[in-house]
Amino acid sequence: MRYVSTRGQAPHVGFVDAVLGGLAPDGGLYVPEHWPQIPAAEIATFADKPYAEVAARVIGAFAGEEIGRADLLEMCQDAYATFTHAAVVPLTQLQPGVFLAELFHGPSLAFKDVAMQILARLYDHILGRDGRVQTILCATSGDTGGAAVEAFRGAANVRVVVLFPEGRISEVQRRFMTTATESNIACVAVKGSFDDCQAIVKAAFQDPALRQAVDLSGVNSINFARIAAQAVYYFTTAASLGAPGRRVSFAVPSGNFGDAFAGYAAHRMGLPVGQILVATNANDILAQTFQTGRYARGKVHPTMSPAMDIQSASNFERLYFEGVEREAVETTRAFSAFADTGAIDVPPKAYAAMLQLFRGASVSEADTARAIVSTLNETGELVDPHTAVALAALHRADGLDGPVVVMSTAHPAKFPEAVAKASGVTPDLPRGVAGLAGRPERFDRLPAEAETIKAYVRAFSEA
Repeated sequence: MRYVSTRGQAPHVGFVDAVLGGLAPDGGLYVPEHWPQIPAAEIATFADKPYAEVAARVIGAFAGEEIGRADLLEMCQDAYATFTHAAVVPLTQLQPGVFLAELFHGPSLAFKDVAMQILARLYDHILGRDGRVQTILCATSGDTGGAAVEAFRGAANVRVVVLFPEGRISEVQRRFMTTATESNIACVAVKGSFDDCQAIVKAAFQDPALRQAVDLSGVNSINFARIAAQAVYYFTTAASLGAPGRRVSFAVPSGNFGDAFAGYAAHRMGLPVGQILVATNANDILAQTFQTGRYARGKVHPTMSPAMDIQSASNFERLYFEGVEREAVETTRAFSAFADTGAIDVPPKAYAAMLQLFRGASVSEADTARAIVSTLNETGELVDPHTAVALAALHRADGLDGPVVVMSTAHPAKFPEAVAKASGVTPDLPRGVAGLAGRPERFDRLPAEAETIKAYVRAFSEA
């Protein structure tokens, strides 16, 4: 299996190099040269298999011969043994035809754990085998950073620098990062938005001298291994509901579009997906794109669902590349223009192709709060604000094919203030979260300046 850049100016690489590289050197994102296929008869068997076995099969389809099958299965079993639910991603029925996929049973109580736990083991396997030490630079809107710290803390072959927007994530999200004591972890509060953090990461990856000096890598959803790992739960949840014998649709709260694009990946691999409803809060760049065909960056609005407070969704470039039939020159032109002007008009043919699978909806803060309350009153389930965004969007949608799986991306205890304000009920704190409050925090504060942060990364890695 080989991987190509959406910008077309980087050499084709194998799975290992795509994983360790993160972002392609030409600034593009890696995608597989062709989408591997899983036969319908095999998909039907996933309902009865342990999650780790399905994960090894799906991720293995992207890894090809570069990772041994037995090694990959062992890594998956080890990764998902860290989850507190035996099913890893269990389904809860809310009403006829509507189900929650509980993606929050990992160490940091968020869906990012599903990918990050296996990604850490892939890094450990590859770097240990090759005798390398890498520096991971990661931007987070709240959950990726905590998942990365939990997955990589104490790793012998990896140093991690996490950038987060100061004052724009919940206290619990912050403490999952800043209470780590391991010397291979550094956390930086950036005086800006998540989009500023993300832009700094991209600037760092486009600095050849820095990349070489610290052996730079990234575990944001720009890393294709994250997409591969997240595609797994589309297969497992759909198979539990009768796929491939019937189509299953999904409602996905989305900021950076990685989770929703993982559904696209599963679809391209042979999973019969009805529609993917991309749900956003007031930061509605993705919802507007699927409603109008114009991808236009706006001002970032702080909301009660902060992990989605994003107005530049990195993974949309992957979908655009597919929509323009993998024309790298057109993709480069479009995203260079977006960097300069903040807007792209999706070509009509590409837009029509996107709408065969995707729909978009944005919801207000009031809608989000009402969804938390109504879900609690009608089902007894207390959901976090991000899940509530998807539920509120689903209430507006009609005509989705088959049963609908709502991706429940975080435990409500990660956002106790917002949940309590909306519902009057304070979520119970799992033991791991309750202990965070008493631990000292360790982080640095820096301006949203690429050169300043690149110097910080270099100094940390050399130290």
